[in-house]
Amino acid sequence: MRVLLTGHKGYIGTILVPMLLEAGHDVVGLDNDLFRRCTFKEGMVDIPEIIKDVRDIEANDVQDFDAVLHLAGLSNDPLGDFNPDITFQINHQASVRLAELAKEAGVSRFIFSSSCSNYGAAGDDLLNEESANNPVTPYGESKVLVERDLSKMADGSFTPTYLRNATAYGVSPRLRFDLVLNNLVAWAYCTKQVYLKSDGTPWRPVVHIEDISRAFMAVLHAPRDTVHDQAFNIGRNEENYRIREIADIVADTVPDCRIEYAPDAGPDLRCYRVDCSKAIEMLPEFKPQWTVRKGAQELYNVYQQVGLTLDEFEGTRFSRIAHLRSLIDGQIITNELRLWSDEPVQSAAV
Repeated sequence: MRVLLTGHKGYIGTILVPMLLEAGHDVVGLDNDLFRRCTFKEGMVDIPEIIKDVRDIEANDVQDFDAVLHLAGLSNDPLGDFNPDITFQINHQASVRLAELAKEAGVSRFIFSSSCSNYGAAGDDLLNEESANNPVTPYGESKVLVERDLSKMADGSFTPTYLRNATAYGVSPRLRFDLVLNNLVAWAYCTKQVYLKSDGTPWRPVVHIEDISRAFMAVLHAPRDTVHDQAFNIGRNEENYRIREIADIVADTVPDCRIEYAPDAGPDLRCYRVDCSKAIEMLPEFKPQWTVRKGAQELYNVYQQVGLTLDEFEGTRFSRIAHLRSLIDGQIITNELRLWSDEPVQSAAV
């Protein structure tokens, strides 16, 4: 297939690109590359690309593709809270417009990177794809709205699918530390503390970015009737954890560290467990391979290899919200997350 992958230079996109190529797909990327200063390690694969803000996509950008895999957008709750209006412009309105243009261009498959954040404040119940949405952040709300609007577009020629990814973790060329497992292992490695900012009681499903990428591949290859206008929780049922359980695994992985709670640690409104049986049963190609324990070891090994320092961990390179704030302060991008000039963001020594 000829595939357009938005967000191909991001945390998940840099993992998905080589998988798509290995499967024989013709892949074109689309990304504004605002995070080009945030490369953590080698491994990014060059493909034909369109460097453009997802808000500025035009009809000719989506011509002659069989499928669009849509990852681009503001990637988590802190980014969504930064400017809710911009969150809805990018994550909701631009996503729907991209789908409309793709449908008009004759693209038959549209796979949307949604989120288990849709469920929001849900307590201890195990939630499936029919459970009520209860988002508690602009990020989660934006994902719910995109699913709603894409569903209205589904017909005999256009098949949208919604992958509700659990909280991601794992090593990537564009690594992020603003994710729970990545963050806790880095804290433990750099400080010998597993530092919790909540009381550790909330539930969170977690999934490795390689397994998220496998889910995209499985949907792309699945029969149309199987995935038409369908949502799938992406993860494994046994990979639902309370945050304190993740902390225990990190403490077992990183030698000589201890668990510490922030002085103001309290409950987190975001609390949800998800049932991922539907994806496992309906997508035979989807075979997730990672566990939190295996992922913690991967992260610890890589942090050792690169000699991760506390300054790097706490700096602006690998936290999306901190990096965008640094670009705004440096007048490289505006408060609307657009470039001050038409020149692309340049690489810099950091």
